[in-house]
Amino acid sequence: MDFTLELIVVPVSDIDRAKAFYSERCGFHVDVDHSVGEDFRVVQLTPPGSACSISIGKGLSKMEPGSLQGLQLCVTDIDAARQQLVDAGVEVTPVRSIEDGEWKDGHGGPWNSFAFFNDPDGNGWAVQEKPKPS
Repeated sequence: MDFTLELIVVPVSDIDRAKAFYSERCGFHVDVDHSVGEDFRVVQLTPPGSACSISIGKGLSKMEPGSLQGLQLCVTDIDAARQQLVDAGVEVTPVRSIEDGEWKDGHGGPWNSFAFFNDPDGNGWAVQEKPKPS
């Protein structure tokens, strides 16, 4: 039996602001934007190349806006991915990797490389590049 993760609800305070951030700055595709009355709206967005989407909206979750941390996007080129986000106006940390059990700035290292950013509400994202196979 396969159990595929296909949707993650991200709690936001301003749906239109978050939709613009994810679609215009992060490049996510807007799959759905649907309202049913004044108490329910769902906006589903999918990162480029991903099988998993996120949903933002009203009436979806009891989580507080900004409370979701540790969402992770995986890429094949961390430097290019970081630059794409920076060029789109996203505040992204420098690339970091773990060496000898400590975070080090700069590309590379024997472990995965990461860059981090938050959405306008403070939901935390990591962008990860795995080391190339040797």
